[in-house]
Amino acid sequence: MHSERVARGMDYRTLGSTGLKVSPLCLGTWRFGMESDGVTETNRSDAHDLLDAFDEAGGNFIDTANGYGDGKSEEWIGDWLSDKNREDYVVASKVYWSQQSRFQENLSRKNIRAEIEGTLERLGTDYLDLYYIHRWDDETPIETTLRTLTNLVEEGKVNALGASSMAAWKLTKALWTSDTEGLERFDVTQPMFHAAHHEEVADYLDVCADQDLAVCPYSPLAGGFLTGKYERIGDGSSEVKSPDGSRGQLTEEFSEWYVSEAGWRVLDAIRETADELDATPAQVALRWLIQQSEFTCVPIVGARTVDQLSDNLGAVEIELSAEQFDRISNARDGDD
Repeated sequence: MHSERVARGMDYRTLGSTGLKVSPLCLGTWRFGMESDGVTETNRSDAHDLLDAFDEAGGNFIDTANGYGDGKSEEWIGDWLSDKNREDYVVASKVYWSQQSRFQENLSRKNIRAEIEGTLERLGTDYLDLYYIHRWDDETPIETTLRTLTNLVEEGKVNALGASSMAAWKLTKALWTSDTEGLERFDVTQPMFHAAHHEEVADYLDVCADQDLAVCPYSPLAGGFLTGKYERIGDGSSEVKSPDGSRGQLTEEFSEWYVSEAGWRVLDAIRETADELDATPAQVALRWLIQQSEFTCVPIVGARTVDQLSDNLGAVEIELSAEQFDRISNARDGDD
């Protein structure tokens, strides 16, 4: 990994092969305008408060998507950016689900062309620093998708390309297609990846390491599970006691996605390490990702409040020893 000390006390790092200098944490905005059971998770005012707090701490990397909050996330970020220096920020968005037409899960030339225009308009900018495909489109040849994305780079509408969740072989196929056809390649990936969810994406991460791709994990805190605010019910294998208003209460899939015996072991190791460092479990879980040595890793944090964000940002101030890092890595499999 490459990093350098810059203003405002933040260690910025180079995002893979893009040349972009980004803060060690990325602000995720998928909650902006999102409704869960009729409750708006983050409204416009709260969104701007979060952006202000992130900016004041030295954060410059902002992640959104055309579908977040049915476009509200991009709109609110655009409003916030309107009186800022655009060049100070690295803004990423995504394409796959459509805001411009009824055709969903689509990476055709027509859909990408329509979606990039909508995204740029909502963000109030002429270009994106990073444009992800949100998922893989089995109906559109990857060469067609990559050629369209390459044209966007050549036109100056996009600076770098990324890919979110997909099978390792599909990521490999996309990189091979770029290399053989002389097209722009994906330089950044965005899988679900946290300390309790590693083996499931091991092959994918191996590709990233081999090809010098940066990794920007979503759900780095396992939907909040690794913050330590959930408690076991019974054996804890599927049921947890959730704080009021937490994701465990708002999302039916929470237990299925995040709660497991391996997860509890990892959380115990994270709590032990947090006590040693006088840090919070969230800070330790995020630091474990930041300190990945095989690839540049920039976790995407989706805090709901400024206090949560401030806690998350504390991850840049701590350092795990090799023993502490390995303790967390080994906990998932029950290794000593």
